[in-house]
Amino acid sequence: MSNKTIDTRQGHWALAKSGKKVLRPGGKELTLELIGKLDITETDDIAEFAPGLGFTASIALGHRPQSYTGVELNEEVAEKLRKTINGEGRRIITGNAANSNLESDSLDKVYGEAMLSMQADHRKSEIIREASRILKKGGFYGIHELGLSPDNISESDKANILQDVAKSIKVNARPLTSQEWINLIENEGFKVVYIAKRPMHLLEPSRIIDDEGFFRTLKIAFNVLRFPDLRKHILTMRRTFKKHESNLNAIAIVAQKI
Repeated sequence: MSNKTIDTRQGHWALAKSGKKVLRPGGKELTLELIGKLDITETDDIAEFAPGLGFTASIALGHRPQSYTGVELNEEVAEKLRKTINGEGRRIITGNAANSNLESDSLDKVYGEAMLSMQADHRKSEIIREASRILKKGGFYGIHELGLSPDNISESDKANILQDVAKSIKVNARPLTSQEWINLIENEGFKVVYIAKRPMHLLEPSRIIDDEGFFRTLKIAFNVLRFPDLRKHILTMRRTFKKHESNLNAIAIVAQKI
């Protein structure tokens, strides 16, 4: 986890450069479902790992939690977030999700999206373990990540998909099957209580309109047409997602610390 500055070669930042606000694999719909299932209340102290552009933070803060902490590794992003996420009980800290320096057993809800998929499995476990450490007993942890299907996908098929995805998004992505995600989370002291899946349609026109709205979609299309390198990169990502759409999905999981 060394992305301390924005690298626009990486797929998610290329999409952000185009004007896209929703960068999660399951789109706005799955993010809303995840936050809804976390059931954030006005008495909750919550944290978000890798808040990115702050899209989900704005949804979570709409539930008026007692406190919100965003843990963002990227220093440029953290500085931008501080301009919009501030005030009493609201803060953005620059830090590593695997070692947040937040107090143990201090939070009611912790969540993160589209960040575990970009880590090797041992790093995924370290981040999940950190979520467990900072949560109170009975607290909830939510994720929204890139998934693979079916659960019995062959190792050779998995390797081919991961190679294609990593090459197209310029990040060494490591999505897991739903059972692998469950095992990884439950191995760190959680019990999975909710799972939802969606197709990986991040770059499909209908999903973009649903996520961004009609006028922002027009702006994104204009930017993609205006910048040839950006257009080439995004179209490569879309072809890769389309090629493997029967094996790629988006998954949201909520788990309780036991």
